[in-house]
Amino acid sequence: MCGITGYIGDRDAYPIVINGLKRLEYRGYDSAGIMMYDGNSINLSKTKGKVSDLEVITNKEEIRKIGKIGIGHTRWATHGEPNDVNSHPHFSESGDLVIVHNGIIENYDTIKKELLSRGYKFKSDTDTEVLVNLIEEVKKTEECKLGKAVQLALTNVIGAYAIAVFDKTKPNELVIARLGSPIAIGIGKDNEEFFVASDASPFIEFTKDALYLEDGELAIIKKGRKIKVRKIDNDKPVDPDIQELKLSLDQIEKGGYDHFMLKEIYEQPKAIIDTYRGRMLPNEGIIKMAGIDDNISKFLNADRIIIIACGTSWHAGLVGEYLIEDMARIPVEVEYASEFRYRNPIITPNDVVIAISQSGETADTLAAIKLAKSKGAFVFGVCNVVGSSIARETHAGAYTHAGPEIGVASTKAFTTQITVLTLISLKLAQAKGTLSKTAVNNYLQTMQQIPTQVEQLLKIDPIVKDIAHHYMEATNCLYLGRGFNFPVALEGALKLKEISYIHAEGYPAAEMKHGPIALIDENMPVFVIATRKGHYEKVVSNIQEIKSRRGKIIAIVTEGDETVKEIADHVIEIPETEEALTPLLTTIPLQLLSYHIAVMLGKNVDQPRNLAKSVTVE
Repeated sequence: MCGITGYIGDRDAYPIVINGLKRLEYRGYDSAGIMMYDGNSINLSKTKGKVSDLEVITNKEEIRKIGKIGIGHTRWATHGEPNDVNSHPHFSESGDLVIVHNGIIENYDTIKKELLSRGYKFKSDTDTEVLVNLIEEVKKTEECKLGKAVQLALTNVIGAYAIAVFDKTKPNELVIARLGSPIAIGIGKDNEEFFVASDASPFIEFTKDALYLEDGELAIIKKGRKIKVRKIDNDKPVDPDIQELKLSLDQIEKGGYDHFMLKEIYEQPKAIIDTYRGRMLPNEGIIKMAGIDDNISKFLNADRIIIIACGTSWHAGLVGEYLIEDMARIPVEVEYASEFRYRNPIITPNDVVIAISQSGETADTLAAIKLAKSKGAFVFGVCNVVGSSIARETHAGAYTHAGPEIGVASTKAFTTQITVLTLISLKLAQAKGTLSKTAVNNYLQTMQQIPTQVEQLLKIDPIVKDIAHHYMEATNCLYLGRGFNFPVALEGALKLKEISYIHAEGYPAAEMKHGPIALIDENMPVFVIATRKGHYEKVVSNIQEIKSRRGKIIAIVTEGDETVKEIADHVIEIPETEEALTPLLTTIPLQLLSYHIAVMLGKNVDQPRNLAKSVTVE
């Protein structure tokens, strides 16, 4: 959600900043802008629309490409509608300061009224323009340097932010700060150049050394000098923790696929392997997870486990509830992080909280983590991004090792999160003795086959594409599943909604008779997960009820199924596996169906409207 890029050094800043914005497009945005400083004047271009629209403008105004210092921004509107004026960067009233900002300043209206009383005028409706003018007012009244002015201004701010600020009167530096919104600083050789971005993807070809600011930290970067980092609230110096990036350029490029989403669907066999590699030894029946091993007593003695997440991660958490309760016999509750933090939940030191997030930066999940910690609970994180806020905020955790996920609609994040939750469930079951050694070994050996089975499923893509043709004109769809596959039905419906904008809802199959059955007619496609394990006969009955009301049935069944094949309009077969592992397979055809329908409808698959990859504001 929103993206920041910046550069200071000896290279031409424009191509670095503009290409950085392109790398951040996956975050979701509605406008874009860029500022270049040419040594004498600030040159700014910004527009509603895409980075490509911004390039059209900058190509006509060559002067705006000149300069060794630049900052850029892609905006996802919060305060003020998406338009040219509200786009970032924003000037202070004097024109000396320029800012780009991710996040929300909650008390901006109070600050704005005070600034108005002091004679300031505002061109935009944004909280960001208020912030840059607050910094200017502090700088003027306190007669201090930019870094100190930013620090003092931020102590009066309530909200979340990642900011980069430039001062024309001190044109050799940038000031960076964060609270609740991620920002990274890439460090060139001998500190001769610096890169700023919301994540490391914009600068991975230039440097492998990066500093991720912690919440409540401010950094001053100057060409040829070491980064200075300090705490915003107490001015205490901080020793920068510079990390080596593991990201590679080919990981964030499409690699010949039409869309990142399709690439990431096809990366799932490898992503699942990378997630369980080194963690399970099927032949020995061993599961090694340091975050669990080092804290096993907290899990085994827990009164309950609370899983907190949002969106697709919440659906993975629901699968985790089924897995942990079935295998380890520990009570589990799954909560929307956004609701959990506001409903005065009962949390005790005997609770274990598992927080799930692909990005590790989800604002609601981070806030829920802090709440749980304040109540004494042990918090375990499951996320994909090394060094992310959730990885740093939790007591322990496990990375999913899915690799970068650029498409807004999560695919490999879901299957790798389920993989981690399966390993956790088996590890706890092993420690508690709720599953026999034979049963654990069987699960591990069966899990080892999952990546190959996913590869098999991907080969039926042409069949799925043909089915998509039949239902691309649908206006509503139902998704049904039972047991372990009820959350998959929810996830399948979410994928269709996200990228095709077709209304879809997921339900437990048995709940159809409690209301949704009223919607069934010849125009209603119903996607039913009807694998042979579990509640097969019950689901078959549900399918017959749909058929008798002329509903269109698309069924996902186990290979060799003949019963459902006689009833359904279309059938997609998945390989045989343990019931608890079926979500790793049943979700694949639903991802492909959503993808193909969206492409056929001409939708922007990787950047669906109104959505952002990482929701870093409430």
